[in-house]
Amino acid sequence: MPTQFSKFIDTSCKEFLHPWEDSCINATTGLGLHTLQESVKIYCTVYILAFLMKGKKPSKEDIKKTILGILQSTAFLAWNSLSYSMFICTIRHLLGGFTIWSVSFLPSFLSSLTAILIERPPRRTLLSLYVANVATESIFLMGLARNYYSSIPNGGTYIFATSIALLLYFFRSKTNKQDSIYGILRILVGRYEDPDYIKQSDSQSKLQTSSDSESSTKVNHISKKCNKKNLNIFMKSLEAYQKIIDQLKQRSKHSPCPHPHSCTHYVLKGGIKVLGYALSAQLVVKLFFQMKNLFKKPQLLKSAIFKKSNLNLAVFLGSFTGLYRLVSCLLRRSFNKDSSYYAIPAGLIAGLTFMAYSSNTIALYFMWKALQLLWNDLTEKKIVPEVKWFAIFFYSFSTAVLFHAAVLEPHNLRTSYWKFLYNISGGRIAVMSRIPLDQFGLESSRRLAEVLRKTNTTDKHTFKF
Repeated sequence: MPTQFSKFIDTSCKEFLHPWEDSCINATTGLGLHTLQESVKIYCTVYILAFLMKGKKPSKEDIKKTILGILQSTAFLAWNSLSYSMFICTIRHLLGGFTIWSVSFLPSFLSSLTAILIERPPRRTLLSLYVANVATESIFLMGLARNYYSSIPNGGTYIFATSIALLLYFFRSKTNKQDSIYGILRILVGRYEDPDYIKQSDSQSKLQTSSDSESSTKVNHISKKCNKKNLNIFMKSLEAYQKIIDQLKQRSKHSPCPHPHSCTHYVLKGGIKVLGYALSAQLVVKLFFQMKNLFKKPQLLKSAIFKKSNLNLAVFLGSFTGLYRLVSCLLRRSFNKDSSYYAIPAGLIAGLTFMAYSSNTIALYFMWKALQLLWNDLTEKKIVPEVKWFAIFFYSFSTAVLFHAAVLEPHNLRTSYWKFLYNISGGRIAVMSRIPLDQFGLESSRRLAEVLRKTNTTDKHTFKF
């Protein structure tokens, strides 16, 4: 059944939006109050974790800013939800019924537009990028369902590789790097690829060499001490490891390369270090979330640690770092100079390792972040005009797409976002009746039933108002 965009449905708010309550005001108030409670929980967790990660003792001013931030973000999310219901009912009373645009898209756009103005300006761009990430996936799935195009195998990998290449070029070519994405890139590719660090490479190289020399001296000292006590296997292994590292450091290093030791050492050390950190972090996170089950069944610990899928992220990140450094060093050797443009081919080739850990969420995040920084760069160069309210309208449009999908095409909405809407609304997003909306030709009621089964959610709820 084709989509009927011009269809006008003469149905009431109660039949569609709030079948559990006759009054629009009561239904809207109930949704707003529940969202308010959930918003407080969400933003208390977010702000407190962000504050703790700074690792400093809180001052009175810090505590005050944190509390005000929680209150402001809570007001933003609560109003976004409450005004969504309010705008649906208002537009319904003005039109006398529903069109495919007034069911969810237009009310959501208006509610998001008014809500984002409540949120702190520094968070607006972050929020717009997040919802754009999810909305892009929904738009793609909508087009796929309508046979506008077909899926491309490993499409996420190509998106990631292109995006990371552009981001790495900006990382290597710019000196003013305020965006948090540059911190992530610095961890991945290393500080020696940072032009700010390259300026100080000579002094840093001396310090590093001195530090490594001291480290080697310490190991030799320990070894000599233990020789008197019949050197054990551990110390022999440590000594052998140190010899291998020293040999790797002494291999050839081309003059344009900014790292202090050989290229071989630079490539291997970077890849193995990132792989180890990624594997450790993933295991810690996984064990943390499975802690409850592990206390009940300790025998599951072995299978949780040695699960094959635990390696995917670590292999991707370790391979990415090693391959990026390898290609960069080869280019520097080939052309006998260093250049920020080398980040593009190096990033494209290294980005192919994303196949080991394909994730649409990560690929789309890097895509939108690359587009954001590209637009900022073009704005700085006066090539394109600055659009001050772009983030606000972008957030509103993207959120409207997501709410349209949640109501009319829930099967085209990311599962995690459906659960977010389900929890934040107290299940009301599932209780909204899709039966009147089937006249639009999207089989919304059948699709809702599929999503409820898939996500283990239900439309059987009772509400006080």
